[in-house]
Amino acid sequence: MELLIFFLVGLFLMIFVMIGVAFLTLLERKILGYIHIRKGPNSVGLIGLFQPFGDAIKLFSKEQSFPYMSNYLSYYFSPVFSLFLSLLLWLLIPYFNGFCFFDLGLLFFLCCTSLSVYTLMIAGWSSNSNYSLLGGLRSVAQTISYEVSLALILMSFIFFVNSYNMINFYYYQYYAWFFFIFFPLSMMWFVSCLAETNRTPFDFAEGESELVSGFNVEYSGGGFALIFLAEYSSILFMSLLFCIIFFGCDLMSFIFYLSLVFISFIFIWIRGSLPRFRYDKLMFLSWKSFLPMSLNYLLFFLGFKVFLFSYFI
Repeated sequence: MELLIFFLVGLFLMIFVMIGVAFLTLLERKILGYIHIRKGPNSVGLIGLFQPFGDAIKLFSKEQSFPYMSNYLSYYFSPVFSLFLSLLLWLLIPYFNGFCFFDLGLLFFLCCTSLSVYTLMIAGWSSNSNYSLLGGLRSVAQTISYEVSLALILMSFIFFVNSYNMINFYYYQYYAWFFFIFFPLSMMWFVSCLAETNRTPFDFAEGESELVSGFNVEYSGGGFALIFLAEYSSILFMSLLFCIIFFGCDLMSFIFYLSLVFISFIFIWIRGSLPRFRYDKLMFLSWKSFLPMSLNYLLFFLGFKVFLFSYFI
């Protein structure tokens, strides 16, 4: 019975995540429209509310073409695995009712984000197109580079909170948010999230101006829709994780959800405001700026914990 309830609640969670992703795309198109001084989608339904569903029906009903020279199985299944991994992350939400209790939640997060690199790489390689291969290689190098800084920043918090369980972020931020205490780390984490999700100004994997759409150039119809859903689902999850780590994770509070929407809004706002970064500067930022700074913070936290332990024991 418990297993059945687990699967049913998991299914409902996935459905609501998909609805959230649909309206995130609508929010993005509306905000980009107002940044461009135009309306955005406003014809399908009241103020364009049914536009995401119209887009989904159009994409999934389109004929799907398969490149003749592609590696069929890996080409076909990589978008499916990409969406599966991005949805699997949502089980990490720290529920207070114990629906899904991850004692090693942060390790699970790192494992899933590391695996998502392979789906991008296989999607770019199996299409057997020069442009998609270049986009896949770029995204692999970029994602691996920024995963290092993400992991080191997370390790700082693991030392501070002394647990891998996300529910402890709620207890430790009962009186003060980590956002104010660790402001530089929060900014580094946010920029790393932008790079991890291939968003502007780090959207080299999809570089439309030079790579015709990057690693997904050979995908159309359902395959493209799955890659699109996976990307926006990971954006929403990264916004949620930012709120959990830096704004406390009181899921019963309305302020938590407002801050989640605000972080998602910042993702979109940056897309409408900044041009694409230069690739060598992206790598320089990761290895020459973020890596030394996150290592220094990690050593500081480690020394801080050792000092506290020796002082009180």
